[in-house]
Amino acid sequence: MKKTRKEKILIVDDSELNRAILADMLGEEYDIVEAENGLEGVGILQKMGTELSLVLLDIVMPEMDGFGVLDTMHQNHWIDDIPVIMISAESGSSHIERAYELGVTDFIARPFDALIVHRRVVNTLLLYAKQKKLVGMVADQIYEKERQGNLMIDILSHIVEFRNGESGLHVLHVRTLTELLLHRLSQKTDRYRLTPGDISIITTASSLHDIGKIAIDENILNKPGKLTEEEFTVMKTHTTVGADMLENLPIHQHDPLVKVAYQICRWHHERYDGRGYPDGLQGDDIPISAQVVALADVYDALTSVRVYKPPFPHDEAVQMILDGKCGTFNPLLLECLQENSEIIRSGLTGDTQAQRDQREMRNISQEMHRYEELTASERTLQLLEHERMKYSFFAAMTQEIQFEYTASPAMVTISAWGAEKLGLGETVMDPLHNEGVLALMDPEWVQGLSNALHSTCPDQPVVSYDCQLNLNGETRWYRIVARAIWSADEPARYTGAIGKAIDIHDSRMKLHALEQMASHDTLTGLLNHAYAKKRILERIEGRPTASFALAIFDLDHFKSANDTYGHSFGDHVLTYVAEKLRQSIRGGDIAARVGGDEFLIFLEHKGDVEPVVSRIFESLCGTYEDFTISVSMGIAPTALVGCDYDTLFHAADQALYTVKRGGRGRYRFYDETMKQMLSVISPIDDGGGDAETASADQKGDGQI
Repeated sequence: MKKTRKEKILIVDDSELNRAILADMLGEEYDIVEAENGLEGVGILQKMGTELSLVLLDIVMPEMDGFGVLDTMHQNHWIDDIPVIMISAESGSSHIERAYELGVTDFIARPFDALIVHRRVVNTLLLYAKQKKLVGMVADQIYEKERQGNLMIDILSHIVEFRNGESGLHVLHVRTLTELLLHRLSQKTDRYRLTPGDISIITTASSLHDIGKIAIDENILNKPGKLTEEEFTVMKTHTTVGADMLENLPIHQHDPLVKVAYQICRWHHERYDGRGYPDGLQGDDIPISAQVVALADVYDALTSVRVYKPPFPHDEAVQMILDGKCGTFNPLLLECLQENSEIIRSGLTGDTQAQRDQREMRNISQEMHRYEELTASERTLQLLEHERMKYSFFAAMTQEIQFEYTASPAMVTISAWGAEKLGLGETVMDPLHNEGVLALMDPEWVQGLSNALHSTCPDQPVVSYDCQLNLNGETRWYRIVARAIWSADEPARYTGAIGKAIDIHDSRMKLHALEQMASHDTLTGLLNHAYAKKRILERIEGRPTASFALAIFDLDHFKSANDTYGHSFGDHVLTYVAEKLRQSIRGGDIAARVGGDEFLIFLEHKGDVEPVVSRIFESLCGTYEDFTISVSMGIAPTALVGCDYDTLFHAADQALYTVKRGGRGRYRFYDETMKQMLSVISPIDDGGGDAETASADQKGDGQI
């Protein structure tokens, strides 16, 4: 039996007791989310949005009171989608009246009865559920009407394209470009008073621009060479034939879509200077619908394969149009073409399913705007559009090969960056048999990926598949991480997948770089203190009977290097010392920069460790340019202090402090005389240093 998802209720109350009581009352039936003040409640609303089914809200709270929460919900229109029941001891009529004015659904005074609270919560949720169901039914009907209308127009226009011998994408290209140009035109000027509804109708009607070609002889339509004068005269009649078809429809002649389609059919070959056909209209005597479709039609004809010519590149096609080689067009539309040039270059490879869904969502939103009682659904649709926009933007920013596959029809939609990387269009039909895909990926790999996706199940839909891709003559290994999409039917059906392809070599390089950043000091390239501590603990645990020593040193009078020569010079000194340290330690030793001018060495030894320490100490001293480098060092052996890291570090730090207090420029091992000093010093954090060391630094050995 399918488990029902619990509805989520947000309780916003500064009293933990009140929240606990309400949670106990409702927790068995609902998922409870809690906020202890209004500000926190607004944050949860911002994050969860319509995941929440109800808000139970107190009035008097710190940070932001209940009325502040309601004001914020109004500003963001959350109050229209999420019901609010106010529960408060503030039972004065002014409070209750203000709460209702701000849109609360109900008001319950404390102390409250559990049965009353439960019943009112249930009633409120049932009321909103019925409203959402009504909204959903209307939206489904409008969506289905939109889908079926577009489907019939697509079928009719593709029949025409089939006879014409042109790509079946021509209609989709013209429709997409028409919509782009119209939206840009409406932003530039109100000269044509284009409403969203007008744009939707013109875009849909553009699919019918060439229906008159159904009456043209196929020998003329598909002639590979230049048409004769007589043949061209026949070809031009497709404009009037298409218009006559629409004008003589026995029904729907007065429908706005039919009227606009008539304008487009008859006049989409007119030109702005009056040199077009069939009527020689000039300027804005040509309806703007026909002007826009004319430009879209010419662009796609130039950039597509035709029986009489190869395709022109995007830039060349745009320049030909701007230079007037294809007739004269409205200057405003030419500006729109130029301003949308990059969008057209990357996006006009076929109307993707996502684009078509977005347009249909927009049309639904526009139609539902007529019904004020259904504004909640309109906002939901707008949110969906917003999410699609965010997805497209982030997909472009990530520079990854992202894809979406639908099983029926078999089609892959690839992110713009990914399509360019692969040398494919953003939409690829029948990828299992597509030549471009098979040139990139051997058929066995393609089939293997398909089998891997089909072998998933709804509970385990994610696959990771390593394969080779042939990019620009180079074979590289990629990892495809994908999530199969299964329907909600019983039994579930495989409907497609989403995923991305990751260059394994590049990923390993990036992972190595990230690991370096996490474990190493960015200035010196030595380990940072946190990672060094981890390595030291691993070494101690791995060799519990070995003898170790931990040394801490810093640069004497380092502050004077910064003060005299500047911090950049100080950085060079630290880098120089780090390199000297690297050269002086053995392969198994650990060296790290603790912070500022303080460094750490951890080494294993057999017998006396002092000769090793002395050699390292001497190698660090010297000069860098005109600056004399001397160091003070404290060493703590595990034989004396033990293997607890914090105790070991603090002991070495106290030995270092003893050296600095005695005049610097030496090293000293921790001994029992420092034990009392160590016991009274508070433990320090992983950044190194303590209160007394800091005092010494202030006297002359400061950090950067």
